[in-house]
Amino acid sequence: MQEEEESILSMAVAGAIIGAAIGGWANDRYGRRSAILIADFLFFTGAVIMASAPGPALLIIGRVFVGLGEASPEKIRGALVSTNGFLITGGQFPSYLINLAFTKAPGTWRWMLGIAGVPALLQFSLMLLLPESPRWLFHKGREEEAKAILRKIYPADDVETEIQDLKESIDKEILEEGGSEKINLIKLLQTKTVRRGLIAGVGFQVFQQFVGINTVMYYSPAIVQLAGFTSNQTALLLSLVTTGFNALGSIVSIYFIDRTGRKKLLIISLFGVVISLGLLSGIFRETTTHSPIVIATESSFAAYTCQDYSSVTNAAGWDYMKCLKASHPDCGFCSSASDKLLPGSCLISNSTVKDLCHKSHREWYTRGCPSKYGWVALIGLTLYIIFFSPGMGTVPWIVNSEIYPLRFRRVCGGIAATANWISNLIVAQSFLSLTQAIGTSWTVLIFGIISVVALIFVLIYVPETKGLPIEEVEKMLELRTQHYKFWEKSSGPLDKSQEM
Repeated sequence: MQEEEESILSMAVAGAIIGAAIGGWANDRYGRRSAILIADFLFFTGAVIMASAPGPALLIIGRVFVGLGEASPEKIRGALVSTNGFLITGGQFPSYLINLAFTKAPGTWRWMLGIAGVPALLQFSLMLLLPESPRWLFHKGREEEAKAILRKIYPADDVETEIQDLKESIDKEILEEGGSEKINLIKLLQTKTVRRGLIAGVGFQVFQQFVGINTVMYYSPAIVQLAGFTSNQTALLLSLVTTGFNALGSIVSIYFIDRTGRKKLLIISLFGVVISLGLLSGIFRETTTHSPIVIATESSFAAYTCQDYSSVTNAAGWDYMKCLKASHPDCGFCSSASDKLLPGSCLISNSTVKDLCHKSHREWYTRGCPSKYGWVALIGLTLYIIFFSPGMGTVPWIVNSEIYPLRFRRVCGGIAATANWISNLIVAQSFLSLTQAIGTSWTVLIFGIISVVALIFVLIYVPETKGLPIEEVEKMLELRTQHYKFWEKSSGPLDKSQEM
């Protein structure tokens, strides 16, 4: 079951890897408008397939289509990139509200997945009314079409000035990009500034995923249940806290990113992430080592006793954790009616037994652990999001929009985005399996250790790019000038080279 859950979730990410890899090419080849229309069509198709899927196989196919419809971030700086992040994280909050509304509806998951097609259909319809990007048309030599669109947008007195400014801007861009010269991977790696930029940019994107953020976002209801809250509706409701703070963190980033600088925000972010993951790991460890014991099944549940439990000669050492690890067949824990922390019964896991347990006014557990510390785990989860979102949530995209020379930026940005989605896939595909194999506490601790490595990586490889023009960023990478004292204002790279 867990393997299917991981595969279904991960296939959207797998589709997004393809989308990220070909997104830039599709924009340049077919235009922004056409690329968005194609993405909307794929997303809508995927939502329809998922909603109507009779089994896991077709559901996985639908997830791939949804992933292919993912769009990559634009090449914009500072607060604008943070604003883009806020629009994404802000959209996650109403999506959880919608899912919460459907928890009691017949065919719950079909409604949850199918409703995703509505925004795609709406955007597709509205995009049909919009013209192609004038900038793209100028790039393709279709100047008359571009001018006709601009004349519809700007007043007659201003339109000629706008046309001339856009033409000069594109001519300059083509010149800086190196004309029609082809770019290959070997040439990228042979160029010192690009190679160092790629180490920082790609490493950044990989660490953004490997510190566990999308594990929290994808599996937050499951993590809430791991903290001891059994109800799906309660888990979704409490997950709103994480999505709400994630959106709030993006707003914080918009305000601070161009005031405090990228590196300082990152250091603070990663320190907080390490502390939060340490707290979560400790809480999960505490709950699993003090889990309720299993007692002989009451007569009303005797027919449903877990077979692994019945077959052992000495069941005195059985506790909640052993019950959940039983697999012939899978078993669940029905808590005591008087207190969920008292001894309970280990029963076969199916919908019939779950309903019987609930009718006896007991809690039914198939993941997580009954604990009085569940609320502390929620605090740790909230702290994680509060620290992650303003720094590691947005800064990797900002730095990747600033760190590459202009003529290499599109290719390098695509490589970094693809690395992000591949890392996302690895984490999404392995999280539940890891929690099953080594436990939630150790899994979270691994994310914490990776966060420490990410902190060291940022200190060594990531330059401060706040307020620097592209030329100075290139010079910084060329001279490999590092700014370890992130709390102090840095001088320009040219000044540093002279001091050296």
